[in-house]
Amino acid sequence: MSRSSQLLSILKAGCVAACLVASAASAQESGVTTKTAVLQGLDKVTARITKLNVGVGKGIRFGSLLITVRGCDKRPPEEPPEVTVFLEIIDDKPGEAPEKLFSGFMFASSPALSAMEHPVYDVWVIDCRIDDPSTSAGME
Repeated sequence: MSRSSQLLSILKAGCVAACLVASAASAQESGVTTKTAVLQGLDKVTARITKLNVGVGKGIRFGSLLITVRGCDKRPPEEPPEVTVFLEIIDDKPGEAPEKLFSGFMFASSPALSAMEHPVYDVWVIDCRIDDPSTSAGME
């Protein structure tokens, strides 16, 4: 990757971080809508793919992984498509100390750009949607 490509990636992540903080603050202030990250998890041992719906600020268990969504952003339809999610992933195996595997942004359009490394599980971003509180049930 060239130096200019690396700088562009860093700038993109910084801009996305600012947007996520601003959108999370406005969603908390309004109290009307919540954002949900739609992820997919792959168990490499069983070859099973699982769809995971996780609300921003909430977590879910996938195998030995604890996945927490800290932010979720989706560009409007008139802009180039991109879904960005800030995730924290901890491997919490029984009898062992929890190990932080991943903390950062994942991009739906470029899953390999910031991938989580794990011998058994893969996690990637599919979508970020806005839920109407009258029809959604939160997952924790």
